[in-house]
Amino acid sequence: MNQITQLLRRVADGDEKAANPLLELVYAELRRMAAGKMAGEQGGQTLQATALVHEAWLRLGGDQQPTWENRAHFFSAAAEAMRRILIERARRRSAARHGGGQARLNLDDLELGNAEPDQRMLAVNDALERLAADDPKKAELVKLRYFLGLPLTEAAQSLGISVPTATRWWAYARAWLVKEIQAERA
Repeated sequence: MNQITQLLRRVADGDEKAANPLLELVYAELRRMAAGKMAGEQGGQTLQATALVHEAWLRLGGDQQPTWENRAHFFSAAAEAMRRILIERARRRSAARHGGGQARLNLDDLELGNAEPDQRMLAVNDALERLAADDPKKAELVKLRYFLGLPLTEAAQSLGISVPTATRWWAYARAWLVKEIQAERA
């Protein structure tokens, strides 16, 4: 059993001595993930990895953490919290950049790979929400990979699936998302 899972269970059972080592382990892991994600963001970034982790921690419950089943459950919730923070931020920045209006971006003139990071993230998020309605497990894998920046092996471990399964799901989800985003352009 993973050390984080063991500490999560001890905390759930009321062991107050497990809280500090859990926080240290989880914080370090979340900080590493957030730093990896923030490294891919555009220059002039005002949101720092530490701030992203702190905001995610607060959204997860802060000092009043719910009972987590295991490491996968916790990091899945953390990925969702970070995704929502980044999407909300991208929407705010996009609205401010366009005078507060929701001007549509003409993707026919702009390749998604060359899109501004905020627009690309919003397009991925919109398509991801549709994927989640169709296949929640694959959508969860995308959240862990795209929004948390987990390597495929760690994402597979977090979801409790094999690496070959995660590889297949990742290939399928990427192709599905590209198709959805391109269909939106048309």
